[in-house]
Amino acid sequence: MLGPVLLAAARSDGLRRVVASAPVTRPVVDRFVAGETLDSALTAVRSLTDRRLEVTLDHLGEDVTDASEALRARDAYLALAEALAAEGLGERAEMSVKLSAFGQALPGGHEIAHNNVLPVVEAAAAAGTTVTLDMEDHTTVDSTLAVLADLRATYPQTGAVLQSYLYRTEDDCAALAVAGSRVRLVKGAYREPAEVAYQDKHQVDRAYVRCLKILMAGDGYPMIGSHDPRLVAITEALAARFGRKPGEYEFQMLYGIREAEQHRLAEAGHRMRVYVPYGTDWYGYFMRRLAERPANLAFFARSLVSRG
Repeated sequence: MLGPVLLAAARSDGLRRVVASAPVTRPVVDRFVAGETLDSALTAVRSLTDRRLEVTLDHLGEDVTDASEALRARDAYLALAEALAAEGLGERAEMSVKLSAFGQALPGGHEIAHNNVLPVVEAAAAAGTTVTLDMEDHTTVDSTLAVLADLRATYPQTGAVLQSYLYRTEDDCAALAVAGSRVRLVKGAYREPAEVAYQDKHQVDRAYVRCLKILMAGDGYPMIGSHDPRLVAITEALAARFGRKPGEYEFQMLYGIREAEQHRLAEAGHRMRVYVPYGTDWYGYFMRRLAERPANLAFFARSLVSRG
């Protein structure tokens, strides 16, 4: 029952101020966020790649309200691309971006977001890496996929995220299960109405498996974004069924969650990529992590009690 409440809270400015100012919050946030600066993120990346893990980096921010904020988001990613090139991390680290941080919700936002993300994709290619477009709520899907199609015309390695809880996602998976396409499949972490999305967890899980079958049977590169042991096992079974070898798909998990499983998969020879968020605008991301799993909320609650 708390999940929808927390998802609504993720976009509440009032609660943002309360949570951000609470002295007990920062140590808990540090479990899920690799610091507020580029340097802190790079420290986390070095630690992860030293242990045979790969990463995708997200400079936190979303739902920007003016064009200058969108330019700051662009510039943060340009700095990240430059740093990855300087560190020689292009083969192990990619970047994930939210188009709402690049101005997608502004008037004329589709073009603004496209124009802001294009130089980031260009810089990523020059650094020997690539970009994945994160998916946000259902109102942004068509715009995000249109930007993806345009970017892939020149930079075919550009990836996208699809969310299994949306009714439309099986069709989107079929459209993107093509050679050269990179798709991260997740369950979904936004509060969506019943008109567009499954509300029952079991329905979302079943939809995930249907979508996963489409991607694993296709010619693209599936990226399995899940911490669910059942879905990890199903992925391994589907890889065997469709003759996919390690390196022809990958697992992705969030920074700070199921770390032992991340290392197990990497040691077993799988490509295992960790989603590493960083930056000062961590509130929305943090609240969605609490909403996704009761264990995350329990962890936060125990910290509040122990530090209160």
